[in-house]
Amino acid sequence: MKDYKTILYSLEGRIATVTLNRPDIHNAFNDTMLSELIDAFKKIGKDQNARVVILTGNGKSFCAGADLNWMKKMINYTYEENIEDSNLVSECMYTLYTLPQATIARVNGSAIGGGMGLVAGCDIAIAQQNAKFSLSEVKLGLVPACISPYVIKRAGESRCRELFLTGKRITAEEALNFGLVDRVVPLEKLNEAVDEVVRLLLTSGPNAIATCKELLQKVPGLTLDEAKTYTAQVIASLRISDEGQEGMNAFLQKRKPKWHEDSR
Repeated sequence: MKDYKTILYSLEGRIATVTLNRPDIHNAFNDTMLSELIDAFKKIGKDQNARVVILTGNGKSFCAGADLNWMKKMINYTYEENIEDSNLVSECMYTLYTLPQATIARVNGSAIGGGMGLVAGCDIAIAQQNAKFSLSEVKLGLVPACISPYVIKRAGESRCRELFLTGKRITAEEALNFGLVDRVVPLEKLNEAVDEVVRLLLTSGPNAIATCKELLQKVPGLTLDEAKTYTAQVIASLRISDEGQEGMNAFLQKRKPKWHEDSR
């Protein structure tokens, strides 16, 4: 993995950690950070050594959304130039959301605008209790367009109507009630809470996790008739796969499956 200017990457055992690394401006993103995130996510997706991905921020904030200096340049952009920039956000979100590995947002501080999108793009989100959340784009005459598919999937349409239209700032506890995060803990307990989820994920079959994520993406868009056939094919394929055979035999033999042995 190459050196990056705006993010940090590490792989320890089976855990890949991507850290937004612009703490002096609350990890606000620009085109460079988005490009680097896309590059890192794509490489992680192909790395069979990585089984869990943690996305977090350096410093007091998770991500404050778009960098103001980047926004200053956008004011004079043409439609075509804006499309190019917007596609970076969309590509970043899509690449994160479709990773085959389980992803955890370690929300170490506030997540605003696109930062909230990155949280929504992860499978599991754990936030420290003093974090704040907001989709404040409407205050600038803009909308949370590129992140909207993922925020709506996570929180649902009715909740998103309030967040999108008011741009209100909410607490971590409110974000939990909205479904934007899965757990809220004191800052000093954040690493412990993340590690607890990581341990659970590492006891699950890596191919089973990837297939679960495919189910979650595909099944909602299928008719019941389509889902009947598709889901039967999925489970039949897994039962005869190496991982499925190992998992079932390990259960019947009352032993741990092989993927437990190289968890970390």
